[in-house]
Amino acid sequence: MVGTGQSKQPDIEYSLSLVEISRCCGVETEAILVLTAEGVLSPQGSNPGEWRFGSADLNRALSALRLERDLGINPAGAALAIDLLDEMQHLRERVRMLEALVFEQPGARRKQ
Repeated sequence: MVGTGQSKQPDIEYSLSLVEISRCCGVETEAILVLTAEGVLSPQGSNPGEWRFGSADLNRALSALRLERDLGINPAGAALAIDLLDEMQHLRERVRMLEALVFEQPGARRKQ
């Protein structure tokens, strides 16, 4: 699936350099620089030589590159799409949490 939170993956945290994330994604470092400039990725560090990318960045990069490759979306469009997919996932999680609160309260009606 394209979204960043649509498949359950283990909670493993990575710390990848610019070169390492580029290799993981199968692209040149320039593609990662573009995704970073568009706001898709949020590395830690003050310059590209010091940047460290986390597992969320890796997932977002892979999703953005897939959108670009499969749908022909430009990097800015991929950034927007990923932000919207993330927001949808966040809202779904909130709805599930709220439903659990409502339906776990004593005397609350349960769905049939």
